[in-house]
Amino acid sequence: MEAIMCMLSSGRCTPTHLYLLLLIIIALGFHTVEGVWPLPQTVTTSPERYPLNSQAFYFGYGRQSAAKPGCSVLDAAFKRYFSLIFQDYTSGNGPLRFNENKPFTVEVSVDHDDCESYPNEDSSERYNLSVYAGKAFLNAETVWGAVRGLESFSQLVYQDEYGSYFVNKTEINDFPRFKFRGILLDTSRHYLPVTAILKTLDAMAYSKFNVFHWHIVDDPSFPYQSSTFPDLSSKGAFHLMTHIYTQSDVRRVISHARLWGIRVIPEFDSPGHTQSWGKGQPDLLTPCYRSSTPSGTFGPVNPVLPSTYQFMTKLFKEVSSVFPDSYIHLGGDEVDFGCWKSNPDVRAFMQKMGFGGDFLKLEAFYMESIVNITSALNKTSIVWQDVFDYHEQIPKDTVLHIWKGTGYKAELSRITKAGMRVVLAAPWYINHITYGQDWRNSYTVQPLDFSGTDEQKKLVIGGEVAMWGEYVDATNLHPRLWPRASAGAERLWSDEQQTSSVDKAFPRLQDFRCLLVRRGIRAEPLFVGHCKHEYQGI
Repeated sequence: MEAIMCMLSSGRCTPTHLYLLLLIIIALGFHTVEGVWPLPQTVTTSPERYPLNSQAFYFGYGRQSAAKPGCSVLDAAFKRYFSLIFQDYTSGNGPLRFNENKPFTVEVSVDHDDCESYPNEDSSERYNLSVYAGKAFLNAETVWGAVRGLESFSQLVYQDEYGSYFVNKTEINDFPRFKFRGILLDTSRHYLPVTAILKTLDAMAYSKFNVFHWHIVDDPSFPYQSSTFPDLSSKGAFHLMTHIYTQSDVRRVISHARLWGIRVIPEFDSPGHTQSWGKGQPDLLTPCYRSSTPSGTFGPVNPVLPSTYQFMTKLFKEVSSVFPDSYIHLGGDEVDFGCWKSNPDVRAFMQKMGFGGDFLKLEAFYMESIVNITSALNKTSIVWQDVFDYHEQIPKDTVLHIWKGTGYKAELSRITKAGMRVVLAAPWYINHITYGQDWRNSYTVQPLDFSGTDEQKKLVIGGEVAMWGEYVDATNLHPRLWPRASAGAERLWSDEQQTSSVDKAFPRLQDFRCLLVRRGIRAEPLFVGHCKHEYQGI
C-alpha cells in the first residue's frame, strides 16, 4: 500500500517502492499466455485481455462461410468446445459474470463446405485466428482447419485465481509442417475397449494429430468381426463376445474420429503376424514340417495356394468398404522364413517360379499380389520398410513406413532416392519407457535430417507415434501415451527452428499436461509439481 500511495502522492519513490509496485501490477492483472500446444507457426499475443462469461459466449458462422448451421462437423465442435472451455459451467449457475450486456462471439468461416465428408490426405488444416475485444474471428479453408483453430482458441482461454475466464488479444496464422501425424494403437496384444479408443481420439485432437493407425489384428488375437468371415473373430479373438470390435464398434470409432478431423487407417498385417488368422480360416497358414512330416505348427500365410489370394481379395473388399479412408496398411514386416523353408509344397512352387532358394523373392511375390488386390480397390497401400528393403516391386504411390530404430536416417535417404513416400515412426516407439523425462528424446527428433535433396525431403509426408501393446492395455494406455506423444505432435506440426529448445518446451508441455488432466486424460507428470486442477477420476 505504501508503494501505491507513493505513486499517487507527490512524494519521492524509492527503488524499493518501485519494485513493490511492479510486483503488485503483475499480481493484479497481466497474465502471460503460455501458448498453444503444438506451437503455431506464428502467434502474437498481448497483455490486453478480455473477460469471458459462459452466459454470454457464442460460436457462430460467418456470413461468407461456405459451411452453414447444420454442418455436422462444426455444430458438434461448437458444443464440444463450449464444454471444454467452460468446464465448471452449469445452466443458470455459471462463474462470476462480467459485462453482461457484451457477449463474446467466436465467428467461424470456411472456404469449402466439406461438412459431410471425411478428412483425407489432401485436406487443408490451415487456419487464421484473431482475438479482439468481444469477438474472435476464425478463418480456415476447410472444416478440418476450423477444428484445429477451435482447439487453439480453447487453449488460449484461462481462469484467474477467482475462477473468472479471460482470453488475451491474439493473432495466429497456423498450418501443420507435415500432413501425416499419426498415433498407432495395437489392439491385438491387448484388447482396448472402444471407450479407451474414443478417449485416445479426443486426446489426439488436443495435440492436433490427424491419423489413427489402427493395428487391429496380429498374432495374439483377431478382434475385428468380419461380416464375410465371422470365424476369424469367433475363433481368433481372446473372447468371441467381450473382446471383439463389431461392425457397429468400428463405425462408432470412425464417426468419432471424423468429427475431430482424424483419419482412421486400419492395418491387416500379413504374411507374418497372422497366427490368430489361421484359427478361423483353414488352409490360410503354411504347415511347418519336421523332416518330411508335418510338425503340427503353422507359419506365415501360405503364399503358394490360389485360395489364399481369393480369401484376401474378399477380406480386403470388405475392409475397403468399412473403412472410408483411401489408405490401408498391409504390414509386410518380420516374416520368418523357417516354416516356408521346411514345407515341400512351398519349395516346389519356388522351383516352378524360378525363385531357387531365395525366399525374399517368395515374400516379394506375395506382397506384390496383395498390393495389387488393394490397388484394384482404389486404395493406397502403406507397408513396413521391410517390403522396400527386400526389393519388392510395388506401385510408386505406395507409402513406406520406417520402423527400425537403427539407421533410420540412411533408410530415409534410400527410400526417398527411389522416389517413394515415407512415414517415419522409428524414433517415436514410445511403448519403450525409461526412467526420467524420455519425452525429450522424442522432442529432439529431426525428421528431415538425412542426406538427400529438397525433392527427396518433400517425400517425407509425416510421422507416427507408436504404442505397441505387449505391456499396455486400458489400465495404463493413457498415462503411458500422454503427454509423451505430445512431444512428437509438436515436432510434426510446428516449425522446427522455433521449437528447437527442449528447456523452453518444458514449461509449455507442463501446462499442456495439466490441460489434458483437466479434460479427463490420465496424462502422467513430467516432473515434480502440481496442476491447479488435479485429476478427478480416482
